[in-house]
Amino acid sequence: MSNLKTNKEKLFDILKRPIITEKSMAATTNNQYTFEVVSDATKVEIKQAVEMAFPGRKVKNVRTVYMPSHAKRVGRSFGRTQSGKKAIVTIEGEPLEELMGA
Repeated sequence: MSNLKTNKEKLFDILKRPIITEKSMAATTNNQYTFEVVSDATKVEIKQAVEMAFPGRKVKNVRTVYMPSHAKRVGRSFGRTQSGKKAIVTIEGEPLEELMGA
């Protein structure tokens, strides 16, 4: 059996989770939503993944930001946080009720 994924399966794996912070929740008033994405995802793939995850919505703009790891310390032990990539996606039309918060 092959390890190759189809394009649709790859798009489902691109979006890891929404990033829920005070700043990202304030941006939802402008229809901007923040997602953690896989590091090798392109803007076109992120756009397709969001449009597939939320049918009937059209993506207007995608901005990506690399999040480097930072040194952390707990007691005597040192470590690093995980690095990653996040995408700030602007949606046209109605807001995403799933991500608006209760």
